Amino acid sequence: MLVELLLAAIVLVLLALVLWLLTTTRRELGELRQATAPADAVTELLRRQIEAVRAEGRDGQEAVRREVSDLALRMRGDIGGLQQSVASELKGVSTEVTHQLHEGMKLIQNAQTTMGDRLDRAAQVVAEVQGSLGKLGEATLRVVEVGKDIQGLEQILKSPKVRGGLGETLLAELLSQMLPQEHYTLQHPFKSGERVDAALRIGDRLVAVDAKFPLENFRRMLDEGEEDKRRPVRRQFVRDVRTRIDEIAKKYILPDEGTFDFALMYVPAENVYYEIIIKDETDLADDPIATYALSKRVVPVSPNSFYAYLQVIILGLRGLKIEANAQNILNDLARLAGDLDKVREPLRTLGRHIGNAQSQFTEAERALDRFGAKLETIERKGGAQAELPEVGS
Repeated sequence: MLVELLLAAIVLVLLALVLWLLTTTRRELGELRQATAPADAVTELLRRQIEAVRAEGRDGQEAVRREVSDLALRMRGDIGGLQQSVASELKGVSTEVTHQLHEGMKLIQNAQTTMGDRLDRAAQVVAEVQGSLGKLGEATLRVVEVGKDIQGLEQILKSPKVRGGLGETLLAELLSQMLPQEHYTLQHPFKSGERVDAALRIGDRLVAVDAKFPLENFRRMLDEGEEDKRRPVRRQFVRDVRTRIDEIAKKYILPDEGTFDFALMYVPAENVYYEIIIKDETDLADDPIATYALSKRVVPVSPNSFYAYLQVIILGLRGLKIEANAQNILNDLARLAGDLDKVREPLRTLGRHIGNAQSQFTEAERALDRFGAKLETIERKGGAQAELPEVGS
């Protein structure tokens, strides 16, 4: 568009120049006609000048036309090259833009896929959380119901006799799960008429286990909120425990009736065991409960520590069983040694007989060889006689 405007401007300038020359010539011709009379010479001169001017104008127009044509050709070539360059650049830009658009679309699709997966996982997690919340709600309701049951059980266990029975039941259940029936006895009687809750049989001796632990003052101690009121109740609880230790040592440690020189005091709850054995913050002048119990040869055990004791007892029972089996094996070996002595003499006699038979076999084999040699000699002699010529032949 710019080149066409430029060409039009050049053409207009040339036309204006030609018009100006014609106008000037006509004006001079008019002035000359007014200044002089008409004459053929002047007219001819003027005609020639006009022709010359016209020829120059035509030559100028032709030159301008050629210049304009050359310029137009050059401009067309430049415009063509420019168009090709622009087209090439546009093609490259278009290709790059298309590639970038494709990459952008891929990124968008991947982002959409990732976002969809995350949304699906989030929805799944939300569903799982909702399910867990539902289960948690159900579990909470069950916990509330269990709490109510525990409250009812607590009311039932307020009776010391019932608590003792529960401790015996828990002890019996634990023993039934850990030991064979032949290695423990429930409610084992003594000559005094007393019965221990359980007696563990290790070899030919017994370990007494008592489960009647005093919990009344312990429960009162937990119910007291103030430390000043709790301290005297704790003292009473400690006295109850010491009293029970004395009773166990007196009633159930009876070596004359086959017991070991110690007994076990089964504490039915870990928190109680922690309070009397591990914590033991009593301000009494006497020894701590654990020291006092060991001095009486009474060993306090909780459910967890009693389980460990039972594991040790099981290992001991296995050792006893191995010892008994080893003794049986030794007895069997002794019997086998006697049987071997009984078999050894006949074997020796048989060996002598076999030796004699071997000697006789060797002697017979030698005699047979001698007999064979003689037989071969006789055969050779018989053959030689057969080869002699007949008489008179």
